[in-house]
Amino acid sequence: MDVVEDTYKNLSTRRQLLGAGSAGIGSIALNSMLAPEALASQVSGQAVHFAPKAKRIIFLFMNGAPAQQDLFDYKPKLDEFHGKELFKKYDEKSKSWSKEGFVKKNQRLTGMTAGQSSFPVARSNFKFKQHGTSGAWLSELLPHTASVADDICFIKSMHTEAINHDPGVTFFQTGHQQPGRPSFGAWMSYGLGTENKDLPAFCVLISNGTGRPGSQPVYSKLWSSGFLPSLHQGVQFRGGKTPVLYLNSQPGESVEARRRMIDRMESLNKMQLEAFGDQEIATRIAQYEMAFRMQMSVPDATSISDEPQSILDLYGPECQMPGKFAANALLARRLAERGVRFIQLYHRGWDQHGGLIGALPKQCKDTDQACGALITDLKQRGMLDDTLVI
Repeated sequence: MDVVEDTYKNLSTRRQLLGAGSAGIGSIALNSMLAPEALASQVSGQAVHFAPKAKRIIFLFMNGAPAQQDLFDYKPKLDEFHGKELFKKYDEKSKSWSKEGFVKKNQRLTGMTAGQSSFPVARSNFKFKQHGTSGAWLSELLPHTASVADDICFIKSMHTEAINHDPGVTFFQTGHQQPGRPSFGAWMSYGLGTENKDLPAFCVLISNGTGRPGSQPVYSKLWSSGFLPSLHQGVQFRGGKTPVLYLNSQPGESVEARRRMIDRMESLNKMQLEAFGDQEIATRIAQYEMAFRMQMSVPDATSISDEPQSILDLYGPECQMPGKFAANALLARRLAERGVRFIQLYHRGWDQHGGLIGALPKQCKDTDQACGALITDLKQRGMLDDTLVI
């Protein structure tokens, strides 16, 4: 017997120790995220007052922060206050604040505005109108979204503590400002798995806006699995002929040859797993198997050749241009149909700053028709009842 090898075999790696320690915490966190009503019912002794319906989530994340007061958060008082100074002025002699103004200027300003001598209140440059039986106010920039206003719940109280984009985005994706935690989709994958063994439970689609190209990058940490097994991290689908990198077989390689290679690698990995007990080896085995199955399932999911012209017209011409937001919205519906649990769409370019009047209409043109089409399409197929679109 090799004493050194036998001793090492029975030791826990740092990953195993952290994984074992976080498992209980992760279960509690997941339970609190997915079933807060169930937790409440345990305390009150009453049954949950409604049965959960959602089976999947499509998360449309507009990276850079759209100007809500120009899109869906109508503020008619701004017309009355337009041009007036935002901040009250402090008089050192009287030790008092002026009556004019609305806010005491005693908080930190960003470097982009700290040098301004004047801070006038500004109304929106775009017209608003009420839509649907709900009477929801929407901007003229969102005519297609307005057509499905009665199917949308507008939440206008969301905020973060962070003043900068990156920690704010990280918070919305993981629940924490500091990176390293599991993302929303990773928790869904971990807790609910996938309904289709041939596709990942968590898919990520990214598009670039035309309003402010290149602004606010999207990092892979936003779809990370954090301390959960890496099997649950998001799989990025790209525009173009190769939606998923490193998935295609080499020229001349048959399906049978690839299957034999996967089987041999699996047998070697199982030996490693038995020797060291590292669950990341089990994850690797599952990922190789998934990649093999995705060679058939991904082309089927990403090809829109079977979509009728009425659906293509619904989403608009850009749905036939891989990598565009409209194309990703249509692909999101196709992935949802095929049992993918969490589909994350990122659309960049919403950080307008001083160029808002010219850039915001471009961003809305990128996304508005596809957003309205996605809701309509899901509803027509009876999928909106069990699909949560955020």
